[in-house]
Formats: sequence, structure tokens, C-alpha cells
Amino acid sequence: FEYCSKYVDGVVTVSDDEISSAILHLIEKQKLVSEGAGATPVAAVMFNKIPDIKGKKVVCLVSGGNIDVTILSRVIKRGLLKSGRSDTLTIQLEDRPGQLRDVSEIISKLGGNVVSVHHERASEDSDITDCLLRLVLETRNFDHIREIRQALTAAGFKIVNK
Repeated sequence: FEYCSKYVDGVVTVSDDEISSAILHLIEKQKLVSEGAGATPVAAVMFNKIPDIKGKKVVCLVSGGNIDVTILSRVIKRGLLKSGRSDTLTIQLEDRPGQLRDVSEIISKLGGNVVSVHHERASEDSDITDCLLRLVLETRNFDHIREIRQALTAAGFKIVNK
């Protein structure tokens, strides 16, 4: 406490999601792999947690690369979700030919990339003639996600997840 009182000007906190975004940023932009604790200064700056630094030169000390590859994989997925570069859509479709093609065309024309498809014909929450289509997409940002969702809705498709 004595040293903190003497040398620490302030304390800020960052969330796990903000740390995930910082780790992803460090990997993509700086080609650095950092553990969560080592990326917290970057997270604090990225998410405007430190007052009065706008327009100033700032140094973030990034330390520690002790991160398990399975955790790193989850961090990357989470960072992509939180930055709007990945989205999961669940669409209720009529179970008839051409529905998957029509959904795919809309997503493709708007520049989205489908990376995973799950088609479920029997769901207790849907009509007997309906099916659920769950897609995982690569997207550019949250505006891109909104654009894809609006185009699907405008074409008459019912998106059942937010």
C-alpha cells in the first residue's frame, strides 16, 4: 500500500472481452502474442479507460506470452465476435427447395462469408413445415452484420436470434 500510494496515479479496470479484443489486436496489427494480463494496458487504451491521453504519445508495456493455445483460440473467436467480424444467424425457413440458395445469394452479394452451416428439420419450437438454418459468418464489422440481417429480413426471411 505504501508503494502504491507513492507511485500509482490511478487504477482502471478492463473486462475479459476488452482483453480479448486487445489480444486479437496485438496479434493482427503488431504480430505479438500476449497473455491476458500482459494485454491489459492495450485494452485500457483501446477502450478509452485512461483519461487525458488523447493526442499524446502513449507507451503500453506488453508482457508475458504464457497463453494456452486452446485459450488463445477462444480469445480469437471472442475477439472476432466482439469486433463484429463474426456473427451467428439462426433463420427459420420454410422447408422447401431453394431456401438455402436464396439465403446464400443474399449473404454472398453483400460480401459475407459463410464458415459454418447447421440445418435442423425437426425443432420443437417451429412449425412442422419449417426448419432452422444456423449460419456462422465472417463479416467486416457491426454495420456489415446489420446490412446482412436487414437484407435477409427484407427478402422475407425470419431471423430468430438477435
